Amino acid sequence: MDLDFTDSELHRYSRHILLQEVGAVGQAKLRAARVLVVGAGGLGAPLALYLAAAGIGTIGLVDDDRLELSNLQRQVVHATDRIGRAKVDSAAETLRGLNPEVRLELHERRLDAAAAAELIPHYDIVCDGTDNFETRFLLGDACHLLGRTLVSAAVLRFEGQLATFKSHRGHEFPCQRCLHPEPPPPGLVPSCSEAGVLGVVTGVMGTLQATEVLKEILGIGEGMAGRLLLWDSLDARFRTVKLRRDPECALCGDRPSIRDLSCHGVPSAPACAVGGAA
Repeated sequence: MDLDFTDSELHRYSRHILLQEVGAVGQAKLRAARVLVVGAGGLGAPLALYLAAAGIGTIGLVDDDRLELSNLQRQVVHATDRIGRAKVDSAAETLRGLNPEVRLELHERRLDAAAAAELIPHYDIVCDGTDNFETRFLLGDACHLLGRTLVSAAVLRFEGQLATFKSHRGHEFPCQRCLHPEPPPPGLVPSCSEAGVLGVVTGVMGTLQATEVLKEILGIGEGMAGRLLLWDSLDARFRTVKLRRDPECALCGDRPSIRDLSCHGVPSAPACAVGGAA
């Protein structure tokens, strides 16, 4: 572990280093970490901001979208004068201004099965900031098969939810398919563009996501693996639901039928559980 900090780093991260649970060793862990953020929108914006501010050494950003005016009600990593630009480029401009010591790896592409198989093995932790079930299920399957922890959040209207999935670590942890075995039928659950979302809800959930990522890297506190956090902003109420592994789960069950990413369109995608990943 490299504990050699510059004067600038010591000053920038001084409030972290003062914390007994973090200290210089913890800050060095953050600096050595590689985190992949999928989606530079409502969730990815606050998530990436706080990861960069915290000193995560390398942040990967995946998004193939371009910035629109309607995004700015919640996607706080962007700015009005960047409308029309690629979201990964716009986000990178803000993140570099916030913390130039963080390395950014920009992936202006749609996260399909091929991209997931290519990118995920190069990162320690993956964050789901997407807005569609297709990509969410792909990320859940890929992270389990490739041995990576997935920190996932979702929002709609005035509500949000948060969970961490690390079923690759053992049978005590459920995977995302233990919670939702299959995507809902098209049209059953409206998207934010159809039903709306209170902008600050994405800010709260993205920040909670960042908190869980830092906890996973530092190895502190009680993580969200095996639990689902639900937040209703109108009632100002949080509640936590226990998640249990389903032994009949198609992905992590005793007789799994999903052994690679072929169900997502890549017949040759690998299915290897990599030990020791965060």
